[in-house]
Amino acid sequence: MSNFDDRDKTYLEVEDDWQDENMERDDDSKAEGSTIEESALENSDSDNEKKDEYEDVCFICRRPESKAGKMFHLPNNICVCNECMHKTMDTVSQFDYQGMLNNTDPFAGGKGKGFPSISFVNLADLQGDGGIPNKQKIKKKKEKSKNKPVLNIKDIPAPHKIKAKLDDYVVGQEHAKKVISVAVYNHYKRVATDTMDEIEIEKSNMLMIGPTGCGKTYLVKTLAKLLDVPLAIADATSLTEAGYIGDDIESVVSKLLAAADNDVERAERGIIFIDEIDKLAKKKNTTSRDVSGESVQQGMLKLLEGAEIEVPVGANSKNAMVPLTTINTRNILFICGGAFPDLEEIIKQRLNKQSAIGFNADLKDKYDKDKTILNKVTVEDIRKFGMIPEFIGRLPIIYTLDGLTKEMMVKILKEPKNAILKQYQKLLELDEVKLEFDDGALEAIAEKAMEKETGARALRAIIEEFMLDIMYEIPKDDNIGRVTITREYIEGTGGPIIDIRSNTACLEDYSSLPSTSES
Repeated sequence: MSNFDDRDKTYLEVEDDWQDENMERDDDSKAEGSTIEESALENSDSDNEKKDEYEDVCFICRRPESKAGKMFHLPNNICVCNECMHKTMDTVSQFDYQGMLNNTDPFAGGKGKGFPSISFVNLADLQGDGGIPNKQKIKKKKEKSKNKPVLNIKDIPAPHKIKAKLDDYVVGQEHAKKVISVAVYNHYKRVATDTMDEIEIEKSNMLMIGPTGCGKTYLVKTLAKLLDVPLAIADATSLTEAGYIGDDIESVVSKLLAAADNDVERAERGIIFIDEIDKLAKKKNTTSRDVSGESVQQGMLKLLEGAEIEVPVGANSKNAMVPLTTINTRNILFICGGAFPDLEEIIKQRLNKQSAIGFNADLKDKYDKDKTILNKVTVEDIRKFGMIPEFIGRLPIIYTLDGLTKEMMVKILKEPKNAILKQYQKLLELDEVKLEFDDGALEAIAEKAMEKETGARALRAIIEEFMLDIMYEIPKDDNIGRVTITREYIEGTGGPIIDIRSNTACLEDYSSLPSTSES
């Protein structure tokens, strides 16, 4: 009996060990399965977070979910709104859609009813995220928290700091930089606080007037880069009235939305710079409809003042294939700029209205040589130029930029952080050659630029002309260590001074280099 008892015991022990091993394996498999499930859940959570950033857009009417309501999700990431789905079902129900789905050609021996060569669209052929390009996806608006404003007053740089940064890039224009610094500071304080003691602060849109090449666009670009806000630069010459060939007026806001990566909340506190605004002046002595002048001014009134408008996403014009979103322009800062040619003559006519006779009478040519005549501009002069009063009234801050003088041209060449001369010096440094300009050469370049009357844009053209031969010849000789540009080389009567790399550091006048001709 003892032998049988011992066998039973050993058998029970083996069975217990086998059950323990199976339980351990089950636990391990469960643990592995749980880790796989956790990783899958984490991946799905990250995918859901990415999807939650953007709205679904109806495949048929192209309206976002915030406008059309809840969507029906079909295969291949196709979304259809409730209204379009019902319209589609109503249309299909009028026909024998079952026969169309099971369409067979009776001439091929098939059975059943149906229309030959007619079939529904295969959803598998529609690849992509609902057939909508990435640039036309609309980012969802974040819920605005009342306690935390979008902009904090403490983070907005003070006007003197804004002007100090502008001084590093823009030469001169002291009055313009002061005006734009104060206006931008007040505007973003208004955006951050919305109201102050129940007093609503009006928006400070600006109109800058200045000759070509004086730095209007460059000033705005530098300002937007400093404030780290989205900037859209639009050209008023391409704008037309709605319904005509050209860009619609809302396209300037659509460009701002694209600059903000389709983030509506960020775009609603951006800056829009409309250049060549003087081209929208009313056409005189015309009998045809002015679709690119006065009509555009009237259409821009609601944008400047502040209104909720529907703009296309990823396109310049509204059509059935482009989704729309709503943007409030109340907190968007509009800056308009233009050269306003012949405005000086209008100012002179106003100032010379009072005629007198005698020794102390004002002469008619008193203001002909006045270079600061634009500083005397008034709203009446701009209205006489061709801008409608309603448009001017929505641009309360009007200031002018001075024309560039010879001294300002010389400073533009060498003082800014990204000056033209510094760019060429950096290029030659890569060839281990030092580039220098003497004062006479800088004055000669400024004199040539003044003759062209195109502002600072002429400086680049002149430097490109005489630097061509130097940039071509210098890489030929590895012994050249320094090049000095002289006035004679600019004027075409001599060559640059070349310093050869040697212990004696002898100087040679390389007059053999081709010299530029008089422009």
